[in-house]
Amino acid sequence: MCGIVGYVGERNVTPLLLESLEKLEYRGYDSAGIALVSVKGIKIQKTRGRIADLRKIVEDSGESECTVGIGHTRWATHGEPSDVNSHPHLSRSGRVAVVHNGIIENYIELRAFLSTHGYSFSTETDSEVVSELIDFCYAGDPVAAVRKAELQLKGSYALGIIFADFPEQIIATRKDSPLIIGVGENENFIASDIPAILKYTRDVFRLDERELAILSKKRVAVFNELGERVDHAIEHIEWDATAAEKGGYPHFMIKEIMEQPEAISKTIAPRIDAEGNILLGFKSISDDDLKNIDSIRITACGSAYHVGVVAKHLLKNWLNIPVSAELASEFRYDDPIVNERTLVIVVSQSGETLDTLYALREAKNKGARTISIVNVVASSIANESEEVLYTWAGPEISVATTKAYSTQLVLIELLGIRMAQLRGRMDDEQGKALVSAIKSIPTGIEEILKDVQTVQYVASLYFNSQSVFFLGRNIDYALSLEASLKLKEISYIHSEAYAAGELKHGTISLIEEGTLVIALCTYRPLLDKMISNIKEVKARGAKVIAIINNDDVQTGTVADHIIRIPACEQIAVPSLTIVPLQLFAYYIASLKGCDIDKPRNLAKSVTVE
Repeated sequence: MCGIVGYVGERNVTPLLLESLEKLEYRGYDSAGIALVSVKGIKIQKTRGRIADLRKIVEDSGESECTVGIGHTRWATHGEPSDVNSHPHLSRSGRVAVVHNGIIENYIELRAFLSTHGYSFSTETDSEVVSELIDFCYAGDPVAAVRKAELQLKGSYALGIIFADFPEQIIATRKDSPLIIGVGENENFIASDIPAILKYTRDVFRLDERELAILSKKRVAVFNELGERVDHAIEHIEWDATAAEKGGYPHFMIKEIMEQPEAISKTIAPRIDAEGNILLGFKSISDDDLKNIDSIRITACGSAYHVGVVAKHLLKNWLNIPVSAELASEFRYDDPIVNERTLVIVVSQSGETLDTLYALREAKNKGARTISIVNVVASSIANESEEVLYTWAGPEISVATTKAYSTQLVLIELLGIRMAQLRGRMDDEQGKALVSAIKSIPTGIEEILKDVQTVQYVASLYFNSQSVFFLGRNIDYALSLEASLKLKEISYIHSEAYAAGELKHGTISLIEEGTLVIALCTYRPLLDKMISNIKEVKARGAKVIAIINNDDVQTGTVADHIIRIPACEQIAVPSLTIVPLQLFAYYIASLKGCDIDKPRNLAKSVTVE
């Protein structure tokens, strides 16, 4: 969701900004632009389309030799994708240029106010009001202007700001939207995400809520809302820049699918000791606190929510307490009934998903205990949770998540097992047996990934499908939600997931000759019922691909195609089942020639409501 970069130093800033923006393409965008500042003033170049289009405009106009600038990739929210709606936004006076991530909720009121003071607007965006508002507040002191303007802004924002009168500095500030500061030698950076600047520096820190940073070539000064100087510890990025590159794969998505065994191993290794005991490492939530929890609410968005739906089934059975999985975008507005004995588990890959962040705050305001599961260290959700479990999955670049989903799932399973042990619902022997099965998951996935030909072949038969239905029961239904999302978001094929028992309550009317149905048949207690459901859709002309356990000898007799998962313990089945479904979506999209890593209208980190 929208990318920001900024640089102040000694390098020619134009090629640096363009290259850094390219590193943020995975976030999803529909336009791009840069603003350069020098003693000659501020120069804006922007366009609808890809960064390649922007690069051509820059080259055709003649590259400007500047050393300070800001850049942006926009994902349209207010106003259609267009040249004029693109960022950066330059005030009519030419004094202020701004790049903005987030949503200004009161932009209509601010427009009306500024209009009464002689300001006019040329875009449909909420962001244009920021540059004009700062310009209105400007009386020679850029920091004072930004702080005064911030008092009027409602909503979320990360801002990179340059002033024509101060051509050797960038001002950055944030609220509810992430912003990173990169520190170098005689150069400093701002960015929405680490990959944008990793080529140039590995030393970074994250601005906290409502902090303001002043970046010049020699230093970065950070101030809190009260104007007090704040010192941040520098985080040195250990993972190599090549971790964010394709490494010989045609797309990041297939690379990240292939990385899942290693990612899961890295996730579970620090949490399991040599004897098979689970180590959560909590400091604020004690074992006694976990014993006293009487309900669990899992809240998340998208694929992370689907993790929660799988976990709901497992944790409810292990703990024998109410467990729900809820969309974060609904949780906040549903007046949730929680208290100090409620555990709210918040799941987010980026740790910046705004709906999820707001759900977390709602839970905390009502007294619930909170644990987050995120990938990005020191992200907003991680910082605001009582406890955080990091997935350590490494950078995930493709918009369609794969390894983040898989690592979140095993981590929430470990949390559930530990809680069951503490509450006396599971003895040490049972717990260690489950832990051992989880430790075997990377090996099982490796076995699947060594032989993808079956999935490729089946995809080649059905990549022209107009509509696909996923069916499953219990945990298989939870998995089908994620499988359907993967297919629709990268291939643009209409797909839906249904609880198989609901077929006869309306869904079956959509089945006609040649309709593709993917049946998940790995949940053993309801296998006979799933076979009946397959027969129902076959009788109406459907073609059926069944995902089955290795020892299943029944389902293959009724399905058109079968994809087997390796033999494993039941707890490992969901983690293995999802992998061929990820592969199926990938190969379908590849055969259709889709832009797999950057699907249309989507963004990696959704930092707006």
